[in-house]
Amino acid sequence: MQVIIIFDLFIHKLYYLEAILIHLKLRHLEVFVALIEAGSVSRAAQKLNLTQPAVSIALSNMEAEMGFRLFNRSKGFFVPSSEALLLQTEIEQGLFAISRIEQRVKEIRSGATGGVSIALNGVLAMNVLPQLIAEFQLEYPDVNVEMRIHSSRRIASWVSGQQIDIGIIDAPVPVVGLNAKLFYNECVCIMHKDDPLSKLKVIKPNDLENRSVVSITGDHLIDRQLEKTLFENNISIQRNFSSYYFAIARNMVSQGDKVAIVDCFNGKAELKDEVVWRPFSPKISNEIAMVTSSDQPLGKAAQEIHNRLHHFLEKESFLVEDKIQNKSSNK
Repeated sequence: MQVIIIFDLFIHKLYYLEAILIHLKLRHLEVFVALIEAGSVSRAAQKLNLTQPAVSIALSNMEAEMGFRLFNRSKGFFVPSSEALLLQTEIEQGLFAISRIEQRVKEIRSGATGGVSIALNGVLAMNVLPQLIAEFQLEYPDVNVEMRIHSSRRIASWVSGQQIDIGIIDAPVPVVGLNAKLFYNECVCIMHKDDPLSKLKVIKPNDLENRSVVSITGDHLIDRQLEKTLFENNISIQRNFSSYYFAIARNMVSQGDKVAIVDCFNGKAELKDEVVWRPFSPKISNEIAMVTSSDQPLGKAAQEIHNRLHHFLEKESFLVEDKIQNKSSNK
């Protein structure tokens, strides 16, 4: 019975405190802390940029809500009561929490915090996006950025299902429900700096005769264009290594005996790996799409990264078109 009575009294006390806190205002808590720190109404008023009557009224209202005296008046000074000292830590922590909430709201509003998820099929993942993210986080250090690497079809599905904010994939776009910005860029031929091809200004199909050329796994559009050009010029090459990622193709080229036709982002990257690039003629193009969900607008942080990616892609290539993907592609 005694335990039940104590529990009932505890619950009653919680309801009582909750009722008090509902009527307390932020100003009451600020006046309480200011009086403890300043020791007088005049100094507390100056600290809060209020009039002395405003401070006195706020204190009286707070004591009335609490049901007990918070300060003892002695020769013009306000000395906190034992009850006030018991509340001091909680009230100071409460004000700090409110301040953090206000700060967090400002950060969210400005896009300075939150999370952004990006998925790529490898084109920009190794040599471009890490630097872009690092520069972004110098300005927005509290924004968490997640980067995934997967196939274009899986990335498109993730973005359509709103599991990822931004996707960079090969065109055409294979999934409905996406906003797509398409970018076209010219591929380059890469080789080791000591390769005889490095002495040429432009690489042509006959220059690749009997050379080992790294292919891109999965019947890639770049390889299809190269095969067509080689067939038309009756040129034979060796295909004894393939990679899903352009960056890995470049790593193989850096070993010395292979060449590759890759996107300009990976081909022209300055990595100090003794790989150089030359234009290829006739031109071979690579088309990529930056996709976002057509049903869910980007948050401010994601939009900022989206804008930076868009600016980079426009600078390095050019925008083909900006569209909403309403129908499935044949890919």
